[in-house]
Amino acid sequence: MKIAYSGNDMTETRITHPFGPLYDGNSRVLILGSFPSVASREEGFFYGHPQNRFWKVIARLTGEEVPRSIPEKRQLILKHNLALWDVIACCSVTGSSDASIRDVRANDLRVILDHCAIERVFCNGRTAWLLYEKHILPVTGREAVCLPSTSPANAKWTLEKLTEAWGAVCAE
Repeated sequence: MKIAYSGNDMTETRITHPFGPLYDGNSRVLILGSFPSVASREEGFFYGHPQNRFWKVIARLTGEEVPRSIPEKRQLILKHNLALWDVIACCSVTGSSDASIRDVRANDLRVILDHCAIERVFCNGRTAWLLYEKHILPVTGREAVCLPSTSPANAKWTLEKLTEAWGAVCAE
C-alpha cells in the first residue's frame, strides 16, 4: 500500500494498517498499540519513531540491549514470548495524532489468539485501550490492561516511570 503522506502534511487520510502482527506459537503476552505513527508506517514496523520509548522500555524489562534493526526488534519480542499488533486495522487519521483517529475498523485478533496461548493483553496508551474496550473486548471477552503510552507525546512519563509501570508485561 502506498502511503500518501509527507512529514509536514496535516491532511486527514484513510489508511489501512500497512504491516501484520508479530507473534509466534510461544507468545503469551500481547501488546497492542492504537495505529502506527507516520514514522512506523514509513519504516514498516512497530514503534518506528526515534523518540518513542517502547524499545527502550522492553529492553530494560528484559535485560537486553536496545534493538536497532527490525530483525533485532523482532528477535527481542519473540525471544521473550511477546506479541505485537495494533487495535486498528483501518482508520482516518491526520499524521500520527491519536486524537484525530476516526472511522475505525478494528483488527481481528483471532489471527493471534487462535494460534498461541495469550495469557495477558496490554494496551500501549489510553487511546489503544479505549478503542480495545469499544471494538475488541465485546468480541473476545478478554480484558486488557491500560499502560501509559511510550509515545514522545506522553512527555510527563520519564523512561524510569514507564519502565516501572510496564513491569507487569514481562512478569511471570
